[in-house]
Amino acid sequence: MDLFSFVWLDSYLQGFPIFKEYDLLERFVIVLFYALLAKVIDIFIIRALRGVAERTKMHFDDFLINFFHRPFLFTVVMIGVLHASSVEPALPDMYGFIIPGISQSLIIFVWGCAFLRSLSRTSLEEGQRILGGVGIDADIYSLFKNVSRIIILFSTILWVLLVWKVNLSPLFASAGIVGIAIALAAKDTLANFFGGISIFMDRAYKVGEYIILDTGERGEVVEVGIRSTKIQTRDDVLITIPNALMANSKIVNESAPQPRFRIRLDIGVAYGTDLDMVEDLLLHVAYENSQVVKQPPPRVRLRTFGDSAVNLQLLLWIRDPREKGRQIHLLLKEVYRVFHEHNVSIPFPQRELHIQGQKNERQGIKA
Repeated sequence: MDLFSFVWLDSYLQGFPIFKEYDLLERFVIVLFYALLAKVIDIFIIRALRGVAERTKMHFDDFLINFFHRPFLFTVVMIGVLHASSVEPALPDMYGFIIPGISQSLIIFVWGCAFLRSLSRTSLEEGQRILGGVGIDADIYSLFKNVSRIIILFSTILWVLLVWKVNLSPLFASAGIVGIAIALAAKDTLANFFGGISIFMDRAYKVGEYIILDTGERGEVVEVGIRSTKIQTRDDVLITIPNALMANSKIVNESAPQPRFRIRLDIGVAYGTDLDMVEDLLLHVAYENSQVVKQPPPRVRLRTFGDSAVNLQLLLWIRDPREKGRQIHLLLKEVYRVFHEHNVSIPFPQRELHIQGQKNERQGIKA
């Protein structure tokens, strides 16, 4: 307790006979002194520091001042209560144990709530500003907040128990037994949890990217949680997959490593068509589309000589994978329109039938 005490204050107050006669009054004055000290710190020191922080370009100092402001002032007042409970004559055994225990517990509780409140109120954008513009992945930030909440809550409860001198050995022993039982009963939940951790660490996909599952479903990742991953298909159907399955499945990420998506359009033209002109027309269609990226550039490749057509392929990249279906639709319409304007024939399969028996039968009849 001497670590936080103003020793001179005890000596000074003991110089007044009234405080020797009424020890409760002395304790009240000590608490009042610490309350006034907290107010002086608030007016002169914290406000001065806040003014300095506002003139700097950093956001971290503003965050620290806002975080420490109220918990620190409350802690100063509670230290006054601890100081007042330690002066002579000593408090009765019950009060001498309860009052310091409550004061220390309140200090721990206030700081724990301050940490939890700061975590809850700090968004991803605010966190990036606090760290000086450092890029933070949304999934990693969400995982950090969830794990931090659990650690802070567990530490707060454990510290309060230590303040009240609770023997934690039986508690840890019981927790071990209960933990084994819970692990066996909730093995699927634990598997999903560790699957979520592996997904966060591997960075196989993140929110906003388009993925294809090994079962064939394709959609946008809308949430990556501790237990499951949610993707939204192009039919606006929400699919929830346990992370244990995601961690052990083949995932095709269409948005990685680059956020663009490649499209291949198979196009057939009639034999005898000017292929150089067709190539120029297809490239013109690609470059006129605003969603088609210029690097890497679109290209046209001759693939095969088919039964009814010369088969070419237009290869290009679009900016956003979610535009895949719409851009294929627009590109094919534009190709059809351009081919029609330049009289480029798009053949379809044709078959010729030669009937040999009819001629022989007619000759037999005439004979």
